[in-house]
Amino acid sequence: MNGMGTRQRHIAHFHLHAALSEVQYDDIIELVSGFTPHVQAVPPNALQVDLTSALRYFDMSAYDAVQTVKMRLKAFYDIDSSAGLAGNRMLAAMAADASAPGDTAWVPAGQAADWLHPRPVTALPGVGRTMADTLHRYGLHTIGQLTDLPPATLQRLLGAGQARLLTERARGHDPRPVVPAEPAAHLAADLALSRDCLDPAQHRRAVLGLADRIGQRLRGERQFASRLTLTVRYADLAHSRLRSSGGTSISTTRTRALPEPTDHSPALAATALGLLTSLGLQRARVRAFVLRADDLRPAGSAYRQLSMDPAVDRARAVEAAADRARRRFGPEAVRPAALAD
Repeated sequence: MNGMGTRQRHIAHFHLHAALSEVQYDDIIELVSGFTPHVQAVPPNALQVDLTSALRYFDMSAYDAVQTVKMRLKAFYDIDSSAGLAGNRMLAAMAADASAPGDTAWVPAGQAADWLHPRPVTALPGVGRTMADTLHRYGLHTIGQLTDLPPATLQRLLGAGQARLLTERARGHDPRPVVPAEPAAHLAADLALSRDCLDPAQHRRAVLGLADRIGQRLRGERQFASRLTLTVRYADLAHSRLRSSGGTSISTTRTRALPEPTDHSPALAATALGLLTSLGLQRARVRAFVLRADDLRPAGSAYRQLSMDPAVDRARAVEAAADRARRRFGPEAVRPAALAD
């Protein structure tokens, strides 16, 4: 027990050792959902399961429940899997990463600190190459060395916000719930230009504006997006072989996964502009743009990469302040400088 009236959670992370189509992946999630409804997709070939309620219903141990799911995957789809079992999502994912193919790595309650202590700092989610290089320069190679370090020292190395997040992860803390799979969701924003436009600078400005609108909506609804889709509608056939059913206006579409799930407008804008560049419009006569954010998930269900750049924290603080101003004074109260008239 974690405390009075609080049940110990049992979370499993499964790696599926197969190349799966979208349909196969959906079928597997449905199969596992027959054992427990608390199943979260981790594309392209993993999933997380909260077994806590199922254990009482099926009267079995957490380890036996994991083996049952693995046997169902093998029996119904001939898919081998490895798994991690722990008290929260982060530890379960780390245990699965440490598991040999086909095996199950278990981090029992009360042993998380001992299990984490000897592992490399790079095993923690959010520790990228830049942060790892900084930690290594100061002799910090293992998770145990992080937890033994005085908080003030780590703050001097990383900054207060990043140090606090890293310390929580190094101690094995992760409050995120497993979010059951839901039908695909998306947010979209569109912009019809006042006239057919040839100007690349205006194309860029339009896409930046759509990315900013999508970011505001995501933050307002506490959602993260994992993928962006940009559709460009043209005034002629010069840039597409496909003619729309509505007449002479045609379009092309590009989709790209975001580096990580996010609601941060600059990150959305960078990917959206990458999509725009990939289209090679040059002298295209553009009539409208549509930007869609796909594969949405609750903001509290995803980690974001830790950053060594203090400008990232400042940008997020400015973004939060701008959102507050918009809520109070209207959506046009604050605009990015790139979109200023």
